[in-house]
Order: sequence, then structure tokens, then C-alpha cells
Amino acid sequence: MDEPIKNSLAFPALQTSRKSGDELFTLSGQTLDLRLSAFWQWSSSDLVSNATRGVLAEFLVTSALGLADGVRNQWDAFDILLADGTRIEVKSAAYLQSWAHAKLSNIIFTIRPTLAWSSETNQLSSELRRQADIYIFCLLDHQEKATLDPMRLEQWTFYLLRSSILDERFPTQKTISLASLLKLEPQAATFENLAERVAELAREK
Repeated sequence: MDEPIKNSLAFPALQTSRKSGDELFTLSGQTLDLRLSAFWQWSSSDLVSNATRGVLAEFLVTSALGLADGVRNQWDAFDILLADGTRIEVKSAAYLQSWAHAKLSNIIFTIRPTLAWSSETNQLSSELRRQADIYIFCLLDHQEKATLDPMRLEQWTFYLLRSSILDERFPTQKTISLASLLKLEPQAATFENLAERVAELAREK
């Protein structure tokens, strides 16, 4: 029988510094006329795509909370940590997609319990659970493709719900529809009052 692979910290987690976008690529010690911002433009200009929209939603929530001056850690067990220890998970969905489609998309959010993974120890926890105290469901609510623009923040609606409610009503469920979510009576918020709504829920947790 093979022996289990032992955890090794010979290669610790990288500490990422915030970049400006003006950094230049190099080749053999010579700088090229190729900036990091060009990569960002190439890879992330489609703000409606599922992958990019999810990161954008996380950025919007983090910005509303005044916490977007650092660097996103995509490997954390939850998305945002408040100063008081409140853990927040951000999920996103949209009616409209980048590709051609015949009808509006059904709104489904992921709520599955997970095993927390630590980038510092490279180990999984043994407890399957929802890792955050609060879920923020970010809906790109706009339904007209000609005027769709995720940077127009009035096109977004945010729904906030304590994880304890999900655990009570749907302890093992992996997804939730918008209709089912609304039956749980989440707090609705706009970008302007999102921080206030988060603070209210954090006090109640």
C-alpha cells in the first residue's frame, strides 16, 4: 500500500503585491513595449462573461465595503473578511450572457457546503460546511442587451442572507433559485446602501 503524501511547506504561499498595470514585461533582461494593463484588457474586457462577472461582483462588494485596496485572494475559503471577523461569500448571476441566446437565463446561485482549503498549509479541513457568515447574492438585473453595462451600478441588485438561514432550510443543497431565495426574505440592497446592510447583518450574526 502506498504511503499517504505528507504535507510539505518547502514552497510557502506567495505574498502578492498590488500592481498598477504599468509594469512592463521583459525578455532576457530587456524591457518590452508590453504592459501588464494590456493583459488585463485582453483577458477581462468582457465583464458579462460568467467567470469575469463573478470576480467583478466580488470587487463591487469589496469596494462598497471600503476594502478594495488590497489584492484578491481567490483561494480563501470565503471571499471577504470584515474587521470584526464576519466572513462573507459573494455569488453572482445574470439574466443576459455574452453569447447569443433565445431567452433570459434562469437565475441560479451556488450555495454548496465545502471543505475549507488553506493556502498557507495546503490542507483541507475535515468539516463540510458553508464557510461564511453572510452570503451576498449579486444579480446583474438588467434585461436589455442593447443597454447592458455591468459598470452602471444601478443595473445590479444585491441580496443579503445569513448563512444560518441556508443551513436551517437547505443544509445540503448545492444551488438556490432566485424564487427560492426570495422566499427566505433576504435583505435587498443597492450599491449605495450595501455597506449599511452588511453592517446590520454583521451585528446580528
